[in-house]
Amino acid sequence: MAGSSIGECFRVSTFGESHGPAIGCIIDGCPPGLRLTPEDIQGDLDRRRPGRSRHTTQRQEKDQVEILSGVFEGVTTGTPIGLLIRNTDQRSQDYSKIKDQFRPGHADYTYLQKYGLRDYRGGGRSSARETATRVAAGAVARKFLKERLGVEILAWLAQMGHVQAQTFDAPEIVRNDFFCPDALAAERMAEFLDALRKEGDSIGARVDARVSHMPVGLGEPVFDRLEADIAKAMMSINAVKAVAMGDGFAVVEQRGSQHGDVLTPAGFQSNHAGGVLGGISSGQDLLVSVAIKPTSSIRIPRQSMDIHGQPTEVVTTGRHDPCVGIRAVPIVEAMLALTVMDHWMRHRAQNGDVKPPLPPISG
Repeated sequence: MAGSSIGECFRVSTFGESHGPAIGCIIDGCPPGLRLTPEDIQGDLDRRRPGRSRHTTQRQEKDQVEILSGVFEGVTTGTPIGLLIRNTDQRSQDYSKIKDQFRPGHADYTYLQKYGLRDYRGGGRSSARETATRVAAGAVARKFLKERLGVEILAWLAQMGHVQAQTFDAPEIVRNDFFCPDALAAERMAEFLDALRKEGDSIGARVDARVSHMPVGLGEPVFDRLEADIAKAMMSINAVKAVAMGDGFAVVEQRGSQHGDVLTPAGFQSNHAGGVLGGISSGQDLLVSVAIKPTSSIRIPRQSMDIHGQPTEVVTTGRHDPCVGIRAVPIVEAMLALTVMDHWMRHRAQNGDVKPPLPPISG
């Protein structure tokens, strides 16, 4: 009812606020026998954490994860896994000036209308700080998928404003501050953000992702379609405004003779559908694209109103990302991992003994 959990068989519930003492999550349903240490999780958290470069918020959080339960002698026990990340660098005073104002583009107004009160310090529960817990949980799912099924998940920053990646070099993604597969585009992104930061403004972005070595058969044909649950997972990420699978909006101009992915004994000849047919995974790569809006917290003065219904001018100070798309990359990966993991467990529960009349064709 309260909307703080995701998943059916692999279920994750998160808790905590941006300026509270800690954030965390409970993973319920993780199979036993998976070797798991804090180091297995910390790598993904380090990629998401603030203060990694001058291009993200300078809030300095180490995001050190603690495993509180569900692991004994380095192995998951099958019981709920409790993960905790303590907040150590809150500066709540940065928000005192806007505690009675509604910031355009933020959840301030809707939050107050829903609950009758709001935690104005960084947005409270609606803060992107909460996504660190999802990255932690996603790291557990990703490790299981990789070790047991060979599934690999990779996301990257494909576009920031008008700057687009023109080439794709996977190793380059970890070499620059933008998770961008194009070194030249990453340099242009840095120049663009430096100028934008001086203006006190922000910019949107597009994150693309690929899930490789997918099992066939994940997802349901009606309400729990795999792409429907992926869309829900992506849209639950702060600032995401659009999600596309495969060719996405380009299908508007395609004909059926172009879009349908031809099947042959040697494999599919294309992947316009993005790895899902009729709500069920085809074994091809899942191809996902996510559009992320510009950061709402900017220094440029904007007109708004206060909690008394009076007109006011809002100027947001403090430490904020000029482009939240950068740190969204590991979050997108985490949400994909959680969704695929949950659907694999659901498929195994219902259809684990199904024997198809022919082996899967190559993706």
